[in-house]
Formats: sequence, structure tokens, C-alpha cells
Amino acid sequence: MTDSHTLAPLLTRIAEALERLAPPVPQTPDFEVADAYVWSASRQALSPVHKVNRVPLELLVGIDLVRDLLVDNTRRFAQGLPANNVLLWGARGMGKSSLVKAAQASVNAALPAGATRRLKLVEIHREDIDTLPALLAAMRDSHHRFLVFCDDLSFDAGETSYKSLKAVLEGGLEGRPANVLFYATSNRRHLMPRDMIDNERATAINPGEAVEEKVSLSDRFGLWLGLHKCSQDEYLAMVHAYAAHFGLALDRETMDREALEWSTTRGSRAGRTAWQYIQDLAGRLGKPLDL
Repeated sequence: MTDSHTLAPLLTRIAEALERLAPPVPQTPDFEVADAYVWSASRQALSPVHKVNRVPLELLVGIDLVRDLLVDNTRRFAQGLPANNVLLWGARGMGKSSLVKAAQASVNAALPAGATRRLKLVEIHREDIDTLPALLAAMRDSHHRFLVFCDDLSFDAGETSYKSLKAVLEGGLEGRPANVLFYATSNRRHLMPRDMIDNERATAINPGEAVEEKVSLSDRFGLWLGLHKCSQDEYLAMVHAYAAHFGLALDRETMDREALEWSTTRGSRAGRTAWQYIQDLAGRLGKPLDL
């Protein structure tokens, strides 16, 4: 028979085990301490980011139309006007995520001095998409407005977390809070590989219906913005804009030749490639880069 001396430690261990199994209690976030946050699904909490890794909007050249459309949509949302969820898709390294971060900073910079309602950027990782309802609950009652941002969003065969995103974007009983907009970047227009879509068509009894559920996810984004590989002139314009901004003194002919050689070795002409060349050039010139 178990006496009270052995029963108490046993009950303590059981209570501690139950606490570990129980989901964490959501923490009430303080949205006054920063303009950007990262969602931690394991802790059900938002961690403030006081210095965001971003590029100024004026340095994102060669993508003027997409930039202007995104900033306009973001500004309207910040002003409480109708705006769309946005999917930025296309070639790697063309500044999709940089555009999102720069647009939020640009809109906040234009707010009147002392404005109490600001536009907050909240990053959620792709693998945590199924915790979106908990994240929305943390923001729903705030007087601020939020861009929930997911970088490199895509889904592979067998994944079902895309259903949580579909419900948040348009469906669901509560719907998306009026103070929240969803921005995502992806290399895939339909957020899943083409061979997965083709396989669904080939093996399903009703191919159209089998594919529609997955492909329709991208339809929940009202604004699609495509960024494609840039031309040589656009690539060099990016290099020149960076060099002028940071005051990198090198004659134009030499800079162009080096930048083109750099892109050839990388097999890519893109904004990321231009920035990597500028970092190399600045290092050789002994010039720090401060964004």
C-alpha cells in the first residue's frame, strides 16, 4: 500500500508531466516596444525585433512597378482603407522579401509625428503556418495594424497546413481580423511544385477537383506581384544605385566589367547578386556598409 510519504512525490511528478504536456499559455504582447516581431509557435509568443535587416526602398531599383503597387496597397491598409493580401512570386534573389520590409518602413516613415497607430510587421515561419489562428488572436484586439509576413512560402506533397492558411485568408467562422493583412513570398506562383500538380491531375478520378483545392490557395491572395529575372541593364542599374548610395569610388567601366563577371560566376543577374558584388567591392575599398 502506498503511504503519504511516497504518494506526495508521485503526485508532484504527475503534475509536472501534465504541465509539460499542456500547451503554453499565450503571452499578452506589448506592441509598443517595436515595429517588427517574430512569432514563436513553441512559446505562443511574439518576440520584438528592434533592428530589422532591411534595404531602403529607394535602393530597390529595376522593379519599379511591383514596388509602387506593393507600397500603395500597404499604405491603403495602414490608412484603414480596403487592401488585398499579397503574394510576391518569381525568381530567386529579386528582392521579394526586401520589398515587404521596405514597404512597411516607408509607410511608417510617412506617418505624422506622434502617431499612436503604426503598421507592425510580424514574421511567421512556413513550418508554423498551422498556428496562425493563435497568432491572429494575439493581434485581433490591438489598435495597431499588422502585416503578417511569411517568407519563402511553399507546400510539398502530403502537407496539409495550407488548409489553415486558406481558412485564415478568406474562410473560417471568425475570418481574418480587419487589422491584419497577409503578405507572402514564394518562388512558385501556385505555392507548390508543378510535378505535384501534374501528378494530382494524372492520378485523380476527377483531376480538376483534385487540383483545385491546392491551387486555389494562391487565389486567396487578391494581389499577385511577379518578379522575374532582370536584364543586364537592370542589373547594372542596381549595382550603380548601391555604389552611389554608399559612395563607392570606382570608374564606371571597371565597375560594370567586374559586376558582369560577378554575375557570370554566380549564373544569375538579380538584386541579391548585385548586393553581393557591392559587399565585395566595399570590402576591397575598405568602405563599411551601413543600412
